[in-house]
Amino acid sequence: MPLVYLREIDQDTKFAVWRIEESESELLAQLQLDEREKTLLTGFTKGKRRLHWMCTRVLLRSLLQTTDYIDCPSDANGKPYLANFPQKISLTHSFDYAAVMISNTGECGIDMELVKTKVERIAHKFLKPEELAFITHDEQRILQLYACWSAKEAVYKLQGNIGVSFLDNMHIAPFHYEDQGILHLTLDRKGEETTFKVHYEKFAEYMLAYVVE
Repeated sequence: MPLVYLREIDQDTKFAVWRIEESESELLAQLQLDEREKTLLTGFTKGKRRLHWMCTRVLLRSLLQTTDYIDCPSDANGKPYLANFPQKISLTHSFDYAAVMISNTGECGIDMELVKTKVERIAHKFLKPEELAFITHDEQRILQLYACWSAKEAVYKLQGNIGVSFLDNMHIAPFHYEDQGILHLTLDRKGEETTFKVHYEKFAEYMLAYVVE
């Protein structure tokens, strides 16, 4: 599994992106799984879903630099966490890639999406009219829409509440799209507003977004 991108955001936070080229057996050989995880893996349909799950766990082992067993269950909202390590984590995958982010200081979120024109058809479902108003109409429009989607997904993963709506609970301030930039996203949780600085960047034919609490 070749590491294609490693970014150390600061001394406490980093993420890595892998291109998945291994077979299931090659990935399994690098994992320690308990009975719960074996049952979970058996329930996945063969193909990318199984490879994505295994790859993120192998990547976790690499970032944590440990040979010990890594207990990585999900909470009631489906948010993965480390039960026997102190770090906060976020996982993502898209087609041939998987990525993992770890932080020693607070919750984090990462998202990776393959850029496709179909995002145009659903933009109104995750962006308010005032957000759509600042989206460019040039050749970078699709990329800016994906920067917005991935940013909201990254914050959604960070906050971990399954009831949060991209459209109703998140608002992105106007920003000028660049292939690597920062946008500001305000999350409204039960009347309490928190603004996050979300980093985004184009990676090959993908969009990456990541955020730390």
